[in-house]
Amino acid sequence: NRAFASEELIKMGFEMTPSMANFVFVKHPEISGEALYTSLKEKGILVRYFNKPRISEYCRITIGSREEMNELLKQIQIVLEELL
Repeated sequence: NRAFASEELIKMGFEMTPSMANFVFVKHPEISGEALYTSLKEKGILVRYFNKPRISEYCRITIGSREEMNELLKQIQIVLEELL
């Protein structure tokens, strides 16, 4: 599911750090990490956001089931349409 989610996020314009863990660390060049976090939270999708130097533009997304990842991707697409 990590590879699937990573590929889909890259198609949406996200950049990410390499990961072999149960999460991906992503950022979008046109949306701040905080804006993505806040918008997803409003839609009931929880990701981690760290307001710290060097990582404040990233969100940490835990990899879940395929169903969970499909819902995340669907909501991210909606956020992108709203904010871009």
